[in-house]
Amino acid sequence: MNSPYHIPVLASESIEGLNLFPGADVVDATFGGGGHSKLILEKLEHGRLFAFDQDEDTFVNVMNDSRLYFVHHNFRYIKNFLRFYGVNSVDSIFADLGVSSHDFDVPDRGFSFRFEGKLDMRMNQNGGKNAEEIINTYPEEQLDNIFRMFGEIKNSRYLASVICNKRTSGKIRTTHQLKDIVSECAPRAIENKYLAQVFQALRIEVNDEMDALKEFFEASLSLLKPGGRLVVITYHSLEDRICKNFMKTGNFEGKQEKDFYGNVNSPFRIINRKVIIPGEEEMKNNSRSRSAKLRIAERI
Repeated sequence: MNSPYHIPVLASESIEGLNLFPGADVVDATFGGGGHSKLILEKLEHGRLFAFDQDEDTFVNVMNDSRLYFVHHNFRYIKNFLRFYGVNSVDSIFADLGVSSHDFDVPDRGFSFRFEGKLDMRMNQNGGKNAEEIINTYPEEQLDNIFRMFGEIKNSRYLASVICNKRTSGKIRTTHQLKDIVSECAPRAIENKYLAQVFQALRIEVNDEMDALKEFFEASLSLLKPGGRLVVITYHSLEDRICKNFMKTGNFEGKQEKDFYGNVNSPFRIINRKVIIPGEEEMKNNSRSRSAKLRIAERI
């Protein structure tokens, strides 16, 4: 049986949504285990697939295929790197915004509170601040903002104050050290959910995920040909709200601009009015698909 790293979420729905054809130029902005990329290549004959991923662990999944161009960088830079290949427009862009199961299952990456490991959480381990630095150096007000905005933690101020108090007696270096501290602040009935929200908030801050996502969407808008498809899988409310607003209105606030006749001006046509979610069978076989939401839009 395939490792969860290689199980693509909402696979058939994503491939159908991309509206592929044999000569298409396609972007897979989140290569990961290569599951979606492999399915995309099956639909191409003389087309090209430009796959992006900043995580070095994904190198082992890169297929030997002349149609595949793998770029080891964050998807926020897709426009720059496509220009390097002489590509100014593409037919389809795909992104699966979930952190791979592989990353969650490697203790030293620090993404999961289930394992003892270093407080790292960097997608790109070649540089940048890690979660340990944030937890031990950010002022209380800044930690409060991170937990409130990115984790939607209701008692974020209290959590931030507890962390700041605990670190005065020694650095917080591991996932389990942080887990023990956070557990003191978590409502008993939802402790695991609370922990997941805190770790999510830190991961988003470490990797600057919200700004990167916005830059990716803006680049996608300028790259897609008329009739080109943007297909995105989200996993939490923050990124899904950004995706939904951008597809509906072309901006991140969801502000509708109308013409003289009252028609909404949008650079996209929404393909699936109702968000697509995994069926019971997929959720049973891949539990990490449970929170997935698929949205599809076509460039006008």
